[in-house]
Amino acid sequence: MANMLAVIAAGDLSTQAVLAAEALRKAAAALGHTIQVEVRSSLGVRNTLPTGAAQGAQGVILVGSGDLGEERFAGLKRSVAALDAVLRDARAVLEQALAPAQAPAQTATKKIVAITSCPTGIAHTFMAAEGIQQAAQALGHAVRVETQGSVGARDTLTEQEIREADVVLIAADTQVDLARFAGKRVFKSGTKPAINDGRALVERALAEAQPHGAAPAPADGAAAGKAAPAAAQRSGPYKHLMTGVSFMLPFVVTGGLLIAIAFALGGIYVFEDSQQGTLGNALFQIGAKGAFALMVPALAGYIAFSIADRPGITPGMVGGILAANLGAGFLGGIVAGFIAGYATSFLNRNIRLHKNLEGLKPVLILPLLGSLITGLAMIYVVGAPVAEALAVLSAWLKGMQGSSAILLGLLIGAMMAFDMGGPVNKAAYAFSTGLIASQVYTPMAAAMAAGMVPPLGIALATKLFANRFTKEEREAGNAAGILGIAFITEGAIPFAARDPLRVIPALVLGAALTGAISMGIGAELKVPHGGIFVLPIPNAVTHLAGYVVALVAGTVTTAVALRFLKRPVSSVAAA
Repeated sequence: MANMLAVIAAGDLSTQAVLAAEALRKAAAALGHTIQVEVRSSLGVRNTLPTGAAQGAQGVILVGSGDLGEERFAGLKRSVAALDAVLRDARAVLEQALAPAQAPAQTATKKIVAITSCPTGIAHTFMAAEGIQQAAQALGHAVRVETQGSVGARDTLTEQEIREADVVLIAADTQVDLARFAGKRVFKSGTKPAINDGRALVERALAEAQPHGAAPAPADGAAAGKAAPAAAQRSGPYKHLMTGVSFMLPFVVTGGLLIAIAFALGGIYVFEDSQQGTLGNALFQIGAKGAFALMVPALAGYIAFSIADRPGITPGMVGGILAANLGAGFLGGIVAGFIAGYATSFLNRNIRLHKNLEGLKPVLILPLLGSLITGLAMIYVVGAPVAEALAVLSAWLKGMQGSSAILLGLLIGAMMAFDMGGPVNKAAYAFSTGLIASQVYTPMAAAMAAGMVPPLGIALATKLFANRFTKEEREAGNAAGILGIAFITEGAIPFAARDPLRVIPALVLGAALTGAISMGIGAELKVPHGGIFVLPIPNAVTHLAGYVVALVAGTVTTAVALRFLKRPVSSVAAA
């Protein structure tokens, strides 16, 4: 009988951490071993390992990312595991930790610092961080990961850590400010490689990172063919658009909620002059003429920032406010952002000044010329045509009824569930969010409801059809349900990754049905996030009863589809 230790660091994922701890305890008991599990989360430390616990223990399992207190286990055999791996199969994690240690590869230890970020700053940000940390530790390297999530940066890298680092790994789907890393070897990637194969990403970063500011080394032959897709993923229009959307989201959420509360306090005519001086009218002014007025400039400004770094922000925001004033809305903001970004980037590469005047470029020359080019292009070239196109699109969407609305809802719903936070999901989400600026709210309602269905449907299926899931999956279903009600579609990823050919069709089927019902009844949602927690707010969502029916119908459909698509698990796995 072995005596094992485990430490789980889970940040905001406190529920999953508790489930993982219980799964490890049950797995140890089933194998005839004992295990003490310490849980570290944003709620504090639970079941702290006693002083001297390492004495007499056969090993320690380090789960998750963050501060694991590893200094306590000097000389003790260590095993690392991802949080979702423990939730998926705790027994396998424990057996791997108990296996005889293999001789480590003779490679020098490297110091790695990393940053992870995704457009919404919720699930993918932290899953990528965990993937990088576990992979680096498994390879024998020291690693520190800074997460740039929805509440800002956490575990911020210090100047000393950056100075001592051998490589900087950026795993982000948005633009990350690299000013801190001047002269350091930097490797850029999206979050997906960090989540799917962190070990391969860390190895590539160590081999291929380039000094920040230097041109990439020329590649040829097979190496060039391999590097091209990665380069396309690290940059390009999609990433620039997602950066703009991520900075726009807080304005949309704030403005939408304030307007909804204003209507709840002052009625549907709260915006009229006769209501001036009332609290409702004041909230409406803040939401509609404050937060909402900044949506399109923020979108355009940070698309340009993603392309041209800080010199692009001013031209982008100038183009964005012009787009809003010209009636071009979010489509005009997207166009303005790309014009400003690429124009400013071109100017930055081609304007050569004496070194004593180089400091004028970012604060005077680039903002001035970039704003001039972008503004003239918006006023004389693209503003009017884009405004007309947006007006046609908005009128078509507002007038949608019957089969047309249902078909659009089916498409949005299917896209939201197809890759659960990936590019297809984000494309549908960005489209729906952008339309809020044009007072078109039905696609957003369909997108949020459909995005909640995958984890909720899985959670329901683990309860109703338990014989289709292993014991670990049934326990993880509780966490998926919590993520689902908060509109975090990524809660379904561990289940889809394990059985994609059966799980993904079930998720798409339920989400598409929810999207179709939502669009069919004309439900409108004025905020782009929040899950069920925004539903009780007056006027945040219309046709509330029908909207709930749509959500329930999709959840049940996904659960039933899983019942028929998944095979019963063996009695051993179910135990």
